[in-house]
Amino acid sequence: MLKRIRTAHLSVGLAGIAAFLATGLYMDRFHEHLRGYDHTVRMLYRSTHIYVLLSAVINTVMGLYLRQAESPWRRVLQLLGSAALLAGPPLFVAAFCTEPYLTGLARPWSRIAIYLAMAGAVLHLLANLPQRRTQHDRNE
Repeated sequence: MLKRIRTAHLSVGLAGIAAFLATGLYMDRFHEHLRGYDHTVRMLYRSTHIYVLLSAVINTVMGLYLRQAESPWRRVLQLLGSAALLAGPPLFVAAFCTEPYLTGLARPWSRIAIYLAMAGAVLHLLANLPQRRTQHDRNE
């Protein structure tokens, strides 16, 4: 199962890096580097563009370095954390495509993706906290 999760992280991460390059090319070719755009629209395009990269890099690193936890409950935390992190790049791509055109500073897709990234990181952190040794373990 760990191999599948690592492969998923690596695949989503590399696809996210490709999406980052594509969104940059899109802003360059179709929007002339966002010249002449309202500052809010420029900020929304650029920030979601960078979020795509950040989320892709997190998944790529997870795909390269994820180690399976020993106990079953820790593996469940890892699985939940990985699911949350894997959702990031597609949500940020959706944010890139929609949020610059929303009124004000509404960030519905980015908000969800950022919360999921935080949840994924915390779940992986909890899964990898050092285990407390019992008296029985110390005596061996």
